[in-house]
Amino acid sequence: MALKIGFATQKGGPGKSTLARATAIGYAQNDWSVKIADFDLDQNTSTRWHQRRLQRDHQPAVAAEQFGSVAQALLLADNYDLMIFDGAPKASMATVDMAQACDLLVIPTGLALDDLEPAVELADKLHFKHGIPTERIVFALNHASDSDAELLEAREYLSYKPYFVLDSHLAQKVSYSRAMDVGLSVIEVSPKGLRSKAERLISSLIERATALSSK
Repeated sequence: MALKIGFATQKGGPGKSTLARATAIGYAQNDWSVKIADFDLDQNTSTRWHQRRLQRDHQPAVAAEQFGSVAQALLLADNYDLMIFDGAPKASMATVDMAQACDLLVIPTGLALDDLEPAVELADKLHFKHGIPTERIVFALNHASDSDAELLEAREYLSYKPYFVLDSHLAQKVSYSRAMDVGLSVIEVSPKGLRSKAERLISSLIERATALSSK
């Protein structure tokens, strides 16, 4: 049975697809067969990225495909070791379907309250209204500035919530966006320091998924 990890957001722009791609590559680097289910039918962000990756023959290889519903993606999930659900840019009932189907749901967020508050609202809705267990919902901090104080404040804000926060964070860096422009993920960037920071975040995500799936 495939492991299923979803990425959801209440609003566009927190780096959902960035983390979905990096997670896919992180597992593929460990010889997992991985497919990304792209639910962004307007922008096709993950499938477009996948085409750029194929054109340049980057390894390891992952698969990607657009889907109109979670049910359609689930029909193919067990053909792979891991199915990544890259949700639509804004939460909907499909987000609920995705959360119910996934072993782990990742909600990326920036550090400002304009990002944190809707991210927590989404998590609360999924848990309190739709019964998604708190241990299956995790936050990932993205688009971080160089301010340690802002990072600490964001972590403190989330510490009062019943959800897990992944270790490390992603900074807002040109090297990350340029890597994705050529079909790479943030854990494949050339600058060693930036690559290490991204790897720590994805390693934390993988460790969390492994801990939940082993229960």
